[in-house]
Amino acid sequence: MATLSSPASPSTAEPAPSTGVQAAAPVAVAGPPSIHVRAAITWLAIFPLVAIGMMAAAPLMETWHPIFRAMGLTMVVVPTAVYLVLPRLFALHGALAARRSIRR
Repeated sequence: MATLSSPASPSTAEPAPSTGVQAAAPVAVAGPPSIHVRAAITWLAIFPLVAIGMMAAAPLMETWHPIFRAMGLTMVVVPTAVYLVLPRLFALHGALAARRSIRR
């Protein structure tokens, strides 16, 4: 007759069998980009959006007061930059920085 034994404690358990897949070596990350790099990346996102937005919206906003034109333009440009363009540019910068650090 077989008896039930209590499960082994975690400290005495055998290690899990290897699956043959090795973990990737950790990549050294230099940290977040400097304030100057962040400013340049932000400008690279904002300037084209403002230029395109001004040209596209000019026929619609021709008679508007300049304050309302600026408000209408920034209501479109800022969310577009913050949620769509800047995350992609920062990811691209991070990928380029990681590739550069691997080459060194």
